[in-house]
Amino acid sequence: MQYKNLGRTGMKVSEIGLGTMSFGNPMSEADAIKLMKHAFSKGVNFVDTAWAYNEGKSEEIVGKGIKGERDKWVVATKFGPRTGPGANEIGASRKNIMRSVEASLRLLGTDYIDIYFLHWPDYDTPIEETLKALDDLVRQGKVRYTGCCNFRAFQLAKALWVSDKYNLARFETIQTPLNLLTRDIEYELLPLCDTEGIAVMAFNPTAAGLLTGKLDIKKQAPAGSRFADKGALGDVYRSRYWTEANFKAVEDLKKMAEEHGKGLVQFAIAWSLKNESVNVQLMGADSIDQFDENLGALDIEITKEEKDFCDQIWKRLNPPRFLYGR
Repeated sequence: MQYKNLGRTGMKVSEIGLGTMSFGNPMSEADAIKLMKHAFSKGVNFVDTAWAYNEGKSEEIVGKGIKGERDKWVVATKFGPRTGPGANEIGASRKNIMRSVEASLRLLGTDYIDIYFLHWPDYDTPIEETLKALDDLVRQGKVRYTGCCNFRAFQLAKALWVSDKYNLARFETIQTPLNLLTRDIEYELLPLCDTEGIAVMAFNPTAAGLLTGKLDIKKQAPAGSRFADKGALGDVYRSRYWTEANFKAVEDLKKMAEEHGKGLVQFAIAWSLKNESVNVQLMGADSIDQFDENLGALDIEITKEEKDFCDQIWKRLNPPRFLYGR
C-alpha cells in the first residue's frame, strides 16, 4: 500500500479508500466492522461515508469501527442530500451545513472530521455561502479539510476562485466517477486538478458491477446488484451504465483481459489506479474475500498494448469529434 499527500496538503491517505455505502444495508454491523479492521490490516487508512448512507447507519458503524483508534484513520463524510422532511434539511446552505456536521460528529462518535465533502452541487445556494460556512468549521477545528463530489470543472474552478478571493479554506479534493466506460473527466476536470493540486478520489471503478463481465443485458439483473434496486439508486445506475454499447465494450474488454491472463475486475481497478491524476481509488466490498480480490489490483501492471486497447474502446463509446477547447 502506498500513501499519498491529499493534494497539496501534508495529510497522507492510502491509495485505496474503503467505501461504506453498503454498511447497514445490506452489510451487517458486525461484518462491516470486521471489514474495516481487515482493510486497516492491509494498509488502508482512509474510510469514506455519508450521513445519507442508510439514514446515518453507515456513519454510526464507521464510528464504532474507528473507536479507540481514531487518530490512525482518515475519516471522510458528506453533506448535501436530503436527510429529513424539512425545507432546510437538504443542500449546502449554512443552516444545513451546521445541522449536518453536528449530526455526523454525533453518529461518528468523534469531535472532528478529516475531510468534509459536499456530496453534489447545490444550484440553490451561492458557493460563497457554502465555502464561508465550511471555512468556519475548519477554523473551529471540527473539520480538517473540505472537498466536493460530482462537480464539473467550471464549478470547481469557480469554488477555487472564491476561496482565493475571500481567503477561505478551499476544496482540497474531489470525488468523481472514473472507469473504463466513463472517462469524460480526462478532458477538463483532471487537467484542472493537476494544475491546482486537487486530490482526485475516483469511484465506480467497476461501473457498479458492469465491469465484472457477469451481467447480461437480455436478463434481469441478479438480486443484490445495484442495477436490481427498485428505488431511485437503481434508476441512477441503470441510466448511467445499462446500455448495449457498454455491454459490448465490457465483452471486448473481458476477452482482452483474459487473453492477457488477467481478471476483468482487477484489471478495471488497476487501470483506474494507474491514472497519474488519481490519488485515491475508492472501493466498496460486500465481504472480506471480495475486498481482497479487488486489492489484488495493486499488483497488476497495465501494458502499453492494454492501455491502447482501452483507449480504442473509449473512442468507440465516445467517438472523436471537434471540441470547443484547443
